[in-house]
Amino acid sequence: MKHIARKRFGQHFLVDGGIIEGIVAGIAPQPDDHMVEIGPGLGAITHPLLQHLKHLTVVELDRDLVTRFRANPQLTVIDQDVLRVDFRSLANSGLRIVGNLPYNISTPILFHLLDAVDVVKDQHFMLQKEVIDRMVAAPGTAAYGRLSVMLQWRYDMENFLHVPPTSFDPPPRVDSAMVRMVPKAAPPVVDFDRFSAMVQVAFSQRRKLLRHTLGVWLSAQGYAGDFDLRRRAEEVPVAAYIDLLQALPPVRP
Repeated sequence: MKHIARKRFGQHFLVDGGIIEGIVAGIAPQPDDHMVEIGPGLGAITHPLLQHLKHLTVVELDRDLVTRFRANPQLTVIDQDVLRVDFRSLANSGLRIVGNLPYNISTPILFHLLDAVDVVKDQHFMLQKEVIDRMVAAPGTAAYGRLSVMLQWRYDMENFLHVPPTSFDPPPRVDSAMVRMVPKAAPPVVDFDRFSAMVQVAFSQRRKLLRHTLGVWLSAQGYAGDFDLRRRAEEVPVAAYIDLLQALPPVRP
């Protein structure tokens, strides 16, 4: 019986064979890889991956789809909300994560995966093209924002494949793309919660100069340095945000 895509799960099933081949080639799976697929759906990427892998773990919340996968001895099925999965527990190192992420919760998933980034080798995700444009955006562009800064701090990223709406059933209303995310080997050490708060404040009112937003926050932190607040948030490179964070006084008790 045909599975009907469920809107509440943000399901759009990939059906384009050429695109699927391009995705698998971009991932380049190896037999002994510790690989996890998020949202396998009808198995469009799952089954081609299994032609190269000894084993694959899949994370799927839709119970009807879970039943289909449990019969395959090459698969371990985690039938749980992806935002509750402890990815760190799935491998000590070298974890490879792939998937066609639900577009309605793609950003929360990306932030959730930061918790396990030190055990991850790479990530390959299908996402709304607009989201990937924001992820890889350069300073001074309209797409550069909080997501750009928070992810570029930790990953090297590239958009490596365009995926049109006609590649899916049902077709989404937006273009999609594949992004490759490779954790940086030696990222700057930051207080993540403080860094996240600082960047969120900086981009809270994009049209205003930073002295009206970040300047107030910096004063509350006891900062008395010479960071140039006569700029807008999108004009500040990732490295400058990190340098600013590291120049802050210690958190007050």
